Amino acid sequence: MASASPRLIINKLAWLMATGLGTGLAPFAPATLASFVTLAIYFGVPISGDSLVLFLLVGLGFPLGVWATGTLVKPTFLDPPQAVWDEVIGMLVTCLLLPKTIPWMAAAFVCFRVLDIVKPFPINRLERLPGGVGIMADDLLAGLVGAVALNLVRLFFFN
Repeated sequence: MASASPRLIINKLAWLMATGLGTGLAPFAPATLASFVTLAIYFGVPISGDSLVLFLLVGLGFPLGVWATGTLVKPTFLDPPQAVWDEVIGMLVTCLLLPKTIPWMAAAFVCFRVLDIVKPFPINRLERLPGGVGIMADDLLAGLVGAVALNLVRLFFFN
């Protein structure tokens, strides 16, 4: 029995990551599903919003996502809907420094999805960047805007 070539294994790993372990193949709202699944997994693991582990996941997940989602880009399809790793990273970024409670996680989900769908300036500019950078960068900024907004609300109204 012949073993898979290293190139084939790398391509499969890129596909698995870019599609969020297949959540990007959902027939309806794959980005929303990927965001929800990410949030559910994050809620279930024992790391907090201020955890070094969460910051490392985002810090490593972004450049890996640029590579992985970039493998799905075609000349006629610059941001394929099955590429949802950007939602994974954007959702995690939105959760940074927030308490890990159902109300705050629900707020993070809604805030991130609205920012990702509406793409207000300057978020909309970043999706014009080429390849995986364009796919990932707008969601990273949407997550950062969401995290800042929600943490300011928490700071001013709930402390």
